[in-house]
Amino acid sequence: MQGFSSHFIDRDTARHAVELCLPMINAAMQSREAGASGFLYIVIMRPGFTPADGSFKEAILYEHAVGDTSKWDADYGVFARGKAEVSWRTGMDTRLVKETRPHLYARGDSLLQGGIVLHDLVVAVSGADPWFDEAFAGSVIMMLRALAAKKLADQGNQPWLATA
Repeated sequence: MQGFSSHFIDRDTARHAVELCLPMINAAMQSREAGASGFLYIVIMRPGFTPADGSFKEAILYEHAVGDTSKWDADYGVFARGKAEVSWRTGMDTRLVKETRPHLYARGDSLLQGGIVLHDLVVAVSGADPWFDEAFAGSVIMMLRALAAKKLADQGNQPWLATA
């Protein structure tokens, strides 16, 4: 893979961010308060990796399914990746693209809401009601940001990041 690679957010960090958010997500999904499906799919994009750096597939950092995928009533992975692609390509939440920039849609794009862009981090979620998809994606983003900040703090007062 070419292009920018975040020093502080890698696949393990993304997995950890999702794990830290899962108690909230699982509680909402089990109660059906967040939606009727009971299933959820999360896609996290590589921070700083843009369409100029490579393909959408290369840009995916981490994916996670909530619930038994063999019992899905729809392919929430396809839906979440579609949302992630629109947000990654446009640099905008999917809701904002739909409401304010429909001219940025390309043929075949998802029109679903649930892709969030915040602090140059892109996370998309599918399976819950759109407002909960957005809330869960935003929660994962904030956890990613917190984990990156913790790693930076752990560097101490060093003047440079390690090069190896």
